[in-house]
Amino acid sequence: MNRVAVLYRPHVDRALQLATRLSDVISSRGIETWLGSAWDDDAALASMGGTDLVVGIGGDGSILHCARVTAPFGTPIFGVKLGQLGFITEVGEDGAVEAVSRVLNGEGWIEERTMLCARVGHDAYLGLNDAVVRCTAVRLVAVELEVDGAPVTTYRADGVVVATATGSTGYSLAAGGPVLLPEEEALVVQPISSHLGLSHALVLPPAVTIGLRVNGRDGVVLSIDGQTDRPLSSGEQVLVSRSEYRARFLRLRPNNYFYQSLHEKLGGNGK
Repeated sequence: MNRVAVLYRPHVDRALQLATRLSDVISSRGIETWLGSAWDDDAALASMGGTDLVVGIGGDGSILHCARVTAPFGTPIFGVKLGQLGFITEVGEDGAVEAVSRVLNGEGWIEERTMLCARVGHDAYLGLNDAVVRCTAVRLVAVELEVDGAPVTTYRADGVVVATATGSTGYSLAAGGPVLLPEEEALVVQPISSHLGLSHALVLPPAVTIGLRVNGRDGVVLSIDGQTDRPLSSGEQVLVSRSEYRARFLRLRPNNYFYQSLHEKLGGNGK
């Protein structure tokens, strides 16, 4: 490795402290290092060229920012979590120095995950977790679903989630959707509190294009990874498909780590 970025969650003192400490560890190996906010996508994109690895510090939200920035460059992410819950981070803050040292010694393997692209007119948005069409008020919204141009159903619901395998353990799961293994390339369409229309999830093959058209409501937004909102007008259609880019994560855990993650995060053992 010649150049490593350390992107950390802003406004959290211990995140900056850990970022500085890890930067010192990396620099001591003679590797160029740069620090930045994980939430400032534009600044990170401007500096990403030639970066061989991103160490992301924060929760899954910060890693989602890192993924959207690194994917166009094919740069892997090594995620360090602050706190307890983290499906896509790799190690806790207490073990971060040792883990980063192991990475610099050449240990680890690369896991690739499907990302999605959501288009509205000429605007395109990249996401790792999901694209959600939802109403900003507490009321139902009518959303017409098409798959490859063929009409499927019209939901009257709080919203509709289109999730990747990574996003299947997030908002989609909370709405009643299935859990997909990380390597799955399928996309999940899951309504949120559906009143009319299909109430169960659809698991669709990766090559399809999913159309979501808003019908007759103002105050509806397209939300990408819960972090970027784009207002939608009645009649506008969102086209969601698998992105040409893939998120890449550097792992130290065994290849079957995901099952242990399910047990720890969702198995109800309180750990």
